[in-house]
Amino acid sequence: MSSVETRGGEKNPPSIGLTPDAIPEAKSSKTGVSVEYAPSPDKHWYVLRASYGREDRAADYMTDDGTYTYIAKRYTWKYVKGRRKRVLETLIPNLLFAYATKEKAEMYVKQTPELSFLTYYYNHFVQNEEEKNPPLIVPDHEMLNFIRATVSMNEHIMFVTPQQVHYKGGEQVKVIDGVFQGVEGRVARVAGQQRVIVNLSQVGLISTAYIPTAFIEKK
Repeated sequence: MSSVETRGGEKNPPSIGLTPDAIPEAKSSKTGVSVEYAPSPDKHWYVLRASYGREDRAADYMTDDGTYTYIAKRYTWKYVKGRRKRVLETLIPNLLFAYATKEKAEMYVKQTPELSFLTYYYNHFVQNEEEKNPPLIVPDHEMLNFIRATVSMNEHIMFVTPQQVHYKGGEQVKVIDGVFQGVEGRVARVAGQQRVIVNLSQVGLISTAYIPTAFIEKK
């Protein structure tokens, strides 16, 4: 998984079919520091925004500090100095996910000069006792599903708008074979292909690559 980390451009992505206690390590691309995902009732998945594409820099700092982070990425082809090159890019620009306590997340966003470019991604559908929008927290099961859908860094994974998605039915399905095994979502046509759509609450929709009907099972 990406800030788990494939920011270094590993050829082989970590294993799929993840369980909560088998998520690969987060690894700093600068120092090589590794942090294992350890489920805790005191920690939550915070969505953070790093301005000007500095999500890798933020993830490196937090990983070095012992915090597990995730950045969804995919491979893409770009021309670099006139030559076509396969590179990694962030799937959802400027966003990273940090598994931390409320106090730790607050420290990173409001009390760490090195992360002055970091802000919360707020929940605009809820207000706290101060009538303010609280930081968005992604439920564990949604985050795990999102990780399953993006850990392969497949170049055909897409961050899509509702207008790009044409659902084939309302039922939930599960992918039972292939690179996206374990992913749950709804079947749809995107860019002319059958795919499974994963909903990450208030962040957006993620489309897998093409998935054959034989690999899909209704829940």
